[in-house]
Amino acid sequence: MALDFVAGCMGGAAGVLVGHPFDTVKVRLQVQNVNKPMYRGTYHCFQSIVRQESMFGLYKGIGSPMMGLTFINAIVFGVQGNAMRMLGRDTPLNQFLAGAAAGTIQCIICCPMELAKTRMQMQGTGEKKSSKKMYKNSLDCLIRIYNKEGIRGINRGMLTTVIRETPGFGVYFLSYDVLTRSLGCEPDDLYIIPKLLFAGGMSGIASWLSTYPVDVIKSRLQADGVGGVNKYNGIMDCVNQSWQKEGWRVFTRGLTSTLLRAFPVNATTFATVTLFLMYMRDDGSMNDCEPAHQLVQEPQQTQLQTTSL
Repeated sequence: MALDFVAGCMGGAAGVLVGHPFDTVKVRLQVQNVNKPMYRGTYHCFQSIVRQESMFGLYKGIGSPMMGLTFINAIVFGVQGNAMRMLGRDTPLNQFLAGAAAGTIQCIICCPMELAKTRMQMQGTGEKKSSKKMYKNSLDCLIRIYNKEGIRGINRGMLTTVIRETPGFGVYFLSYDVLTRSLGCEPDDLYIIPKLLFAGGMSGIASWLSTYPVDVIKSRLQADGVGGVNKYNGIMDCVNQSWQKEGWRVFTRGLTSTLLRAFPVNATTFATVTLFLMYMRDDGSMNDCEPAHQLVQEPQQTQLQTTSL
């Protein structure tokens, strides 16, 4: 169990390293001023950040997801595994319900983590070297927000996070279960790794597509107040203002960057978990490379599982 937990954490860390630049681009595109946009699209945003802020600009705010990684993995693995055992049968519906439960509970850590990440990603926009930094790092960001706004401040965007994560994790587990069954992912399959990489990547894409408009609103609410000016009074006010000023396309802003990130993040996470377990097991067999909290299985069938989104 401990080995599987370490493998999951390493896989998640690898996924963050691969996917964070895409996430930075996504957030910048989601929250930029529509009247004076700095970026014309995904590629232009990526290019501008590198030119103006160096490669390190793409990794602003990475400390926050790295800090929350262990806690999020522990919650997701534990809740999802226990939920499947309580439900008793490995069915597509139960996969969705167990994933949804895991997604809801992990919001306790996910929301403050993403708040700090968003604030750090917005800091020093367009500057290669910020003349004045509001936050030293992700932890300092959360401390400053707490001192100024209290517990409510560090949980800004909690409701939108729950609305996004609950169905998002449900769709992920459901999609992953359907794809692995359809592809015939058995431990002794010669092509087990590419099949699972494909299943995980496509499941990540499916989960983002199912909840992306909510993510746009969440990012805007969490970025609101940077610079001392609040634009939105709540979720519906943010939705109404965004719709009136920018039309329906606002809810797809940054989607290309997100989908480009979703596949490699899930693929990298699973590959890291699998290779780590294969190396650490005594016999190096594929049969032992199953992440922690194995789901309740149907007779004569083995399913490999990952939980990263």
